[in-house]
Amino acid sequence: MYLPEQAWPDLTEYVETESLAVVPIGSTEQHGPHLPEGTDHLIAEALARAATDRTDVLCTAPLRIGVSSHHRQFPGTMWVDPLVFRDFVENFSRNLTYHGIDRIVYVNAHGGNVAHLREVGKRLHDDETAYALEWMWDESIPDVLEEVFETPGPHGGPKETAMIMHIANELVHGDRLEDARDGGAVFDFDAERVHGATTFYDTIDNSENGVFGDQTEATPEIGERLFEAATEQLVALLEWLDAQPLEALMPQPHVARTGSQ
Repeated sequence: MYLPEQAWPDLTEYVETESLAVVPIGSTEQHGPHLPEGTDHLIAEALARAATDRTDVLCTAPLRIGVSSHHRQFPGTMWVDPLVFRDFVENFSRNLTYHGIDRIVYVNAHGGNVAHLREVGKRLHDDETAYALEWMWDESIPDVLEEVFETPGPHGGPKETAMIMHIANELVHGDRLEDARDGGAVFDFDAERVHGATTFYDTIDNSENGVFGDQTEATPEIGERLFEAATEQLVALLEWLDAQPLEALMPQPHVARTGSQ
């Protein structure tokens, strides 16, 4: 059930019996010379819509701008500061709870959002307002990614390229895949550390064109396989969360002190 397409009486019927909502969250940022700037939010929304269509769970409108200042050197990248992002998502989530939602899954497709969504979830959990989880598609299917790609790439690589080929192939510049590979880098986190310290802040410090991995490995067929595998994982998560008693999701009571000092 896609919230923007519903009339309010239909939404009233939903919250009378259900309390789970899915929020697609991504970014608008550079994804190399071959992919659209909307790559992350396109993936998040497509997965959220597919999983909620299969489960009849409520899906909100997507949040399309995230924490992306580390891509700022590339034209078109948009971002908000982390504090603004956290406050917006928290307020948005509290808006949902006003209407009767007490479980939320942030279907997130941008790594820069992860820590901040976890922080929002903790705030909502600590004051027993709601139980909110951050979920990333690629982290749900590591075995599949390892099977189909030698180097999936953390950003703009073959995994995201394949997903967009499946979701919106008309937005992929297929004639630039080799340029993306040759002008990018193979990300090696250990190699980017000096005496144990992470020394970079911006993507351009590691990749001249902003992407990593071998994009020529991507195909629409692989994208479809990744999409279906991730959707199955998201459906399973929604079904699990929906079945949990709310009290089991809320904070545990303070540990009672026993004995004497």
